[in-house]
Amino acid sequence: MTDVFTPAPEPAGLVPGLPGQAQELLQANDALRQINARLSQAQEKLIQSERLASIGQLAAGVAHEINNPIGFIFSNFGTLEKYLGDLFRMLQAYEEAEAALAGTPAAAKLQGLREAIELDFLKEDIPTLMRESKDGITRVRAIVQNLKDFSRVDNSQEWVMADLHQGLNSTLGIVNNEIKYRADVVKEYGSLPEVECLPSELNQVFMNLLVNAAHAIQKERGRITLRTGTQADKVWVEIEDDGTGIAKENLGRIFDPFFTTKPVGKGTGLGLSLSYGIVQKHAGQIEVTSEPGAGTRFRVTLPVRHAQGT
Repeated sequence: MTDVFTPAPEPAGLVPGLPGQAQELLQANDALRQINARLSQAQEKLIQSERLASIGQLAAGVAHEINNPIGFIFSNFGTLEKYLGDLFRMLQAYEEAEAALAGTPAAAKLQGLREAIELDFLKEDIPTLMRESKDGITRVRAIVQNLKDFSRVDNSQEWVMADLHQGLNSTLGIVNNEIKYRADVVKEYGSLPEVECLPSELNQVFMNLLVNAAHAIQKERGRITLRTGTQADKVWVEIEDDGTGIAKENLGRIFDPFFTTKPVGKGTGLGLSLSYGIVQKHAGQIEVTSEPGAGTRFRVTLPVRHAQGT
């Protein structure tokens, strides 16, 4: 079943049998309640948006500060690998020269030192340590780059052309710890043009949908599938899981602020509401298809170009 979220109209507040003045008061009271509810929702979304902006600035700042020393380490590591290669070549020359010292005190001393420091083991282990260390540094650099791509603070308030695949991939890097123990991620990317958007805000939508998909998987290991494609002058992104699904009676409420099916303390009920607002800001549409026990699929459809004034 597919649900395209649209807020339900509030009741008119009419009560049969009441005089006209009382009916007017009831209607006015209903109107005030509706306005108050909309103001509360707007306030919560504004607070959440400000928090996300602060988190984005913090993430970008941390990424920048980490990136500098990591750059030094990575550069020095390459130089160290070259130096070790030179030392190993020199060591090989010394080993070949040992034969000329056979039977001398110097040869005995060299043999004792070789055994004491376990030279043969060091020659095998040092390259392994170097490879593993370089891999670790490379992974840290990737995490830092993901943080920078995810936050995109420099462009957070400007509409720019962005690669949604890059946004998805950087967001996957950020939430990897939430997913890697729960599910395998399958990418079925199509060919997408760059989209005029607020990249950091769309990344927040992707993050909310990915984390929800991971949390929906209760079995030992599940699967999360990412699909992308185009339709006329629009692009779409799907995030599908094979988790527990959403009950039919909850489908129409999942975008309501503070609504959550998670246990108390596990969710604020603002993630999907915020995501809905961001997609609306982009003049897009977010749809959900779900069956209990069969998983859930969210599809975000966005125009390629941003219409001014939306």
